[in-house]
Amino acid sequence: MSDSPLPLASALHTPVLSWYADNARTLPWREPDAGAWAVMVSEFMLQQTPVARVLPAYEAWMRRWPKPGDLAAEAPGEAVRAWDRLGYPRRALRLHAAATAIVELHGGEVPRDHAALLALPGVGTYTAAAIASFAYGQRHAVVDTNVRRVFARALAGLAQPSISPTAADQRLAVSALPDDEPTAARWAVATMELGALVCTARTPRCAECPIRSQCAWVLAGSPPYDGPPRKGQTYEGTDRQVRGRLLAVLRAAPGPVAKNALDACWPDQVQRERALDGLVADGLVDPFADNQYQLPQ
Repeated sequence: MSDSPLPLASALHTPVLSWYADNARTLPWREPDAGAWAVMVSEFMLQQTPVARVLPAYEAWMRRWPKPGDLAAEAPGEAVRAWDRLGYPRRALRLHAAATAIVELHGGEVPRDHAALLALPGVGTYTAAAIASFAYGQRHAVVDTNVRRVFARALAGLAQPSISPTAADQRLAVSALPDDEPTAARWAVATMELGALVCTARTPRCAECPIRSQCAWVLAGSPPYDGPPRKGQTYEGTDRQVRGRLLAVLRAAPGPVAKNALDACWPDQVQRERALDGLVADGLVDPFADNQYQLPQ
């Protein structure tokens, strides 16, 4: 597929960008003086976590660690502690590792180069593109679930994108990019915002959509999703919940925690031990002397 915008996609640029100019949420990592570190922290936190939950954690994080070097100077366990209830706490360890690499390899400044971003611990295709685009105004396809849904409907005429990201999703997003670099960067965040606020998964607000008259899905009569069932995420009673309970005890303690204190947080011994072993294997918890455990030092 060509790297130049498809005719239909190029017709979407002006209405989507105009809509974003009028409707973009005011978020701290979008402020003109926020900087690349702010964008990077937000992108790590926003993975699988809604904005409303991220905002207080992000603001506390940036007050404590306004630069990568501030985070890198502390123990990894402090990042896990500050992550609090955001979920998927391995993100905290990866962000700490990335901050350490930024200090060691890039003089404490988040690199501008896309390849250098990709080489950082915990930074994958999406995150590298997001930082390069949102922080440095570069031309990259930034493809999250919201963007995939917008393009699946507007360009492919599908009710929902594929369950998992595909190479075809990436190619479609690249083909839709404006040629001008600053415009492409605005387009990246604008399509993401459109998917988050209007072209939502369950109840899209098509009447409010700036491209409803050009959307392939709407023009086809908004056919229903006919793919494999989409399973909702469960939490109650899962190992994820047990891990969260164990980490909550460790976060609340100023030092190592006795094993019997951890045992008290969940009644099922087999599941509790499995969850604790998983936390140790993931580097989120360190065994300590005398049958105690602590956050990584």
